[in-house]
Amino acid sequence: MLKGTVMQRATPEAARRLNGPRAALAFVVLIGIVSLFADATYEGARSLLGPYMLVLGASATAVGIISGFGELVGYGLRLLSGRISDQTRRYWTVALFGYFIQMIAVPAIALAGSWEVAAVLWIAERTGKAMRNPPRDAILSHASSQIGRGWAFGLHEALDQAGATIGPLGLALVLYLDGSYKAAFAILVVPAVLCLTFLLTARARYPNPSDFEAALPEFDSRLPPLFWLYLLGTGLVAVAYTDFPLIAFHFKDASVISDSWTPVFYAVAMGADATAALALGRVYDRLGIRVLIAAFALSALFPVLVFYGGFGLALAGIILWGIGFGAQESIMKSVVVHLIPPSKRASAFGMFDAGFGVLWFGGSAIMGILYDQSVAAVVIFSTGLQIIAILWILALRQRLADSHMIAA
Repeated sequence: MLKGTVMQRATPEAARRLNGPRAALAFVVLIGIVSLFADATYEGARSLLGPYMLVLGASATAVGIISGFGELVGYGLRLLSGRISDQTRRYWTVALFGYFIQMIAVPAIALAGSWEVAAVLWIAERTGKAMRNPPRDAILSHASSQIGRGWAFGLHEALDQAGATIGPLGLALVLYLDGSYKAAFAILVVPAVLCLTFLLTARARYPNPSDFEAALPEFDSRLPPLFWLYLLGTGLVAVAYTDFPLIAFHFKDASVISDSWTPVFYAVAMGADATAALALGRVYDRLGIRVLIAAFALSALFPVLVFYGGFGLALAGIILWGIGFGAQESIMKSVVVHLIPPSKRASAFGMFDAGFGVLWFGGSAIMGILYDQSVAAVVIFSTGLQIIAILWILALRQRLADSHMIAA
């Protein structure tokens, strides 16, 4: 229901400064560069976290629970940061706070002397990401109004995952040359500093990104029922998606690949993620929700290949894993932008991510426990739930198209 109030329009000075798709594109690219260095930092760490925890004495159950709990924190706290951002309208402040926590915690893992300390630092990293993501996505959504929702989020994700490719490859080189996990984690201080430098530059150049978007009517503060149904469908993917630390644990436990190849495989996955996000985002603006369904159908094949294949099949499985992850981080969020008005988007992103994270934690913990008993059980659990998720989104396809002008 409309309340009759409208968002404040941009000032003439702001309109001139942020006028047109070119300025919006430049802003998206700058935020993408921030994410590039952020991902080089924390995805580099993530690529080695599983084997590092194993070296420090952790079990598969511990790795599954820690990585899952990290995702629970990383997604669950977004509910709080999203609401704070919308209520205070201090989107940049909340985002800066989160980025600083994250970029400090990751290189500090090099100092961990036990798997428990490494786990605490990883949870701190996830906390920082939780604080910065909803305000950042809300900021990004304003520019997406001028260049296309799918294209903006897809381009951002492509730059984001370019960093996620560079980071693991850099760590693979350090591990190959030095052989030390501590040295690999310590080198991550370089992209962390670059991330914060570009972030402060973006804040100085674009203090009010909402000026990109024309004023829209203010809607009822309640999130629509279709939002919750969509969250439930995509949440099934969260339950089913095996986190990379457990996959990396399997690679070492089953001697599928050597330690130095593990971050390379992760880099390949992130490269597939980046390429898929760029292509899927562009196509989504024309074809709509069917693109998300197709991406999920491809990713449903990865568990069999990753957990039963040798080097070649495992690599193919990792590529499919990356394609599905790219869809989750780009076009899955583009649908949310269509469902929610600008002034509620940080809260909506926070709620969406919180629900996604709770389900991710449950699935990760279950699969960690299942792995200690049977690899087959992990494969059946993961593949089966992904198929159910596809059927759920298919059932919602026409409702999304009819209610929110998203192509069916």
